[in-house]
Amino acid sequence: MTDQELKDLVASLATKHIELTEAQRNTHLEQQETARQLRETEQETARQLRETQQETARQLREGERQLRESKLETDRQLRETDRQVKELGRQIGGLGDKFGSFTEGLALPAMQKILGQRFNMDVIAPRVRSRRNGHSLEVDVLAWSHAPDGDAYVVEVKSNLREEALGQMRKILRQLREFLPEHRDRKLHGILAAVDVPDDLREKVLSEGIYLARIHDDQFERQVPEGFKPRSF
Repeated sequence: MTDQELKDLVASLATKHIELTEAQRNTHLEQQETARQLRETEQETARQLRETQQETARQLREGERQLRESKLETDRQLRETDRQVKELGRQIGGLGDKFGSFTEGLALPAMQKILGQRFNMDVIAPRVRSRRNGHSLEVDVLAWSHAPDGDAYVVEVKSNLREEALGQMRKILRQLREFLPEHRDRKLHGILAAVDVPDDLREKVLSEGIYLARIHDDQFERQVPEGFKPRSF
């Protein structure tokens, strides 16, 4: 090998060494860039994950807040509805009391006339109440004669006559002597006075021997059909 060939070989090796070194440096730079990109990707992924977690947590907190507010509003609406229902019940009850008082007020003068003129009662007492052994009895109108063994009449006034009113009358007639023993020797009679009376209930009341009075031209009038047999209790 000549000197020139040796120089060329050395130069070639030096060039290859430089190229290899450059390639290694480039590879190292690429590895560093790749590592940097990986770090950035990991950081970006971690950031996005944190943001997603934070947003999810925020949405959960917002959802819980809305649920609390919705529950509070629902509770408030329920309380308001309950209050309105109670108020409506109070108003309806008050209206019923007023109508009942109006009906009784309308019935009392007519019943006083009927009891005094038709049945010759000497004493006509509205709103009779008696208590005995922790129990109580209330009668809309009680009328009796001065004779200690004379008759007595129990009047119950209803705006709309219902089946339970007939049962109530029976109960009063059964218990009156217990609560008012001063009338124990009297024959008791019942009178149901009402504004509205269903036909079937009208027949039932009369069939049991209880008098019926109905309103006519703003006056209560006794109804005594042919064949009616009053019953004494």
